Amino acid sequence: MSYHYLMDLALIILSTKLLGLLTQRIQMPQVVGALLAGLILGPAGLDILAETDFLSQLSELGVIVLMFSAGMGTDIQELKHSGKAGFWVALLGVLVPLAMGTALAWGAGRLGMISRGSFLEDVFVGTVLTATSVSITVETLKEMGKLDTRAGNTILAAALIDDVLGLIALTLVSSVAGGGESILLVLVKIVLFFLFAGVVGVAANRLLCRMIAGQNGRNARRYPVLAFVLCLVMAYCAEEFFGVADITGAYAAGLVISCTPKATYIQSKYEPLGYLLLTPVFFASIGINVQVSGMSRGLLLFSCLLVVISVISKMLGCGLGARLCGFSGPESMQVGCGMVCRGEVALIVVNRGLAMGVIRPELLTPVIITVVCGTILTPILLKLSFRGHESPMEVSTLADRYEKVDQLDQVADQLLVQDRKLMDHKDND
Repeated sequence: MSYHYLMDLALIILSTKLLGLLTQRIQMPQVVGALLAGLILGPAGLDILAETDFLSQLSELGVIVLMFSAGMGTDIQELKHSGKAGFWVALLGVLVPLAMGTALAWGAGRLGMISRGSFLEDVFVGTVLTATSVSITVETLKEMGKLDTRAGNTILAAALIDDVLGLIALTLVSSVAGGGESILLVLVKIVLFFLFAGVVGVAANRLLCRMIAGQNGRNARRYPVLAFVLCLVMAYCAEEFFGVADITGAYAAGLVISCTPKATYIQSKYEPLGYLLLTPVFFASIGINVQVSGMSRGLLLFSCLLVVISVISKMLGCGLGARLCGFSGPESMQVGCGMVCRGEVALIVVNRGLAMGVIRPELLTPVIITVVCGTILTPILLKLSFRGHESPMEVSTLADRYEKVDQLDQVADQLLVQDRKLMDHKDND
């Protein structure tokens, strides 16, 4: 048995934290530093680290815990209010990237950037761009303290719907390519999953609430254990039985826990786990997967254009959806920026295309580059979009603070005047 994985973990944790602190110093989210650490140490950089089954599985567990924590921190009522906006954001966030990605792949083949493929392959490239992974967005918004804003809740709602729409698009293209899956069967599975999540969620919520009420807060350490079991079971069932992403099941489990009296306590127990181990491995593994050796000029140019289209299409589609639902210009931009990241969902789609023979292996590298660049750009774009646009609550809080400072200054001036009078009185005596 090899123990080299221990040194890999040590390098990942140390490098992600050091670069995270460095990026924080230049007013950027720490997740950017973690992603850069994977790029520098991976095959695209110093080639010290390589993707292994252990790191891959640990990374998957990291994103599950991240979305589980996001679910526990979600305001259910605000999420309900964001349902309509989330639908339009997700719908346009799928249609616009699908059209623009297909057009790019079609044009690149005709201009000789890449070898000319079938129209179905072009559509599959567009399908890859429909994917959205908000795990990076969630971590960035948590770090900025913006997760519970109107834009943050809309992003979370849109991400759930986007996952369903993206799955339908993937299945539809796969069916045309001879994948053997019926679109009707996929829709039935999705409906069954949400029914399953609702039944299990209600039962688990009632059980936990009864346990908490019956023990009057005693033996509180067992609640995080039971919550984590629920998270893993729902994530497994979502992926294994219903064909829905495991992170969707984890997020649904988090929503269940958020309705219990011990939600804040349970959530606090997962912060150290994510901070110390799982989150750094997840972010670093994305950079480790990048390999840029052996690329032609045409393929490199196509990769750059794919990155640009992936960013613009999501910002345009999702931002337009938010704007149609009455969001302001800055809020629409925030929603669009939050939906840019593709993450592991895009990799799953392209791997499906490779397995079916719809996409050629040469297109895998441009997709990975797009995923990594989108992952790095998302925190930066979010930071810029929120800069100078505080919510009314934040503005009022700042105003209260300034008012208190002014009051303290007035009290200090009065004390200073009284002190001078006492000193003058002593001098006269």
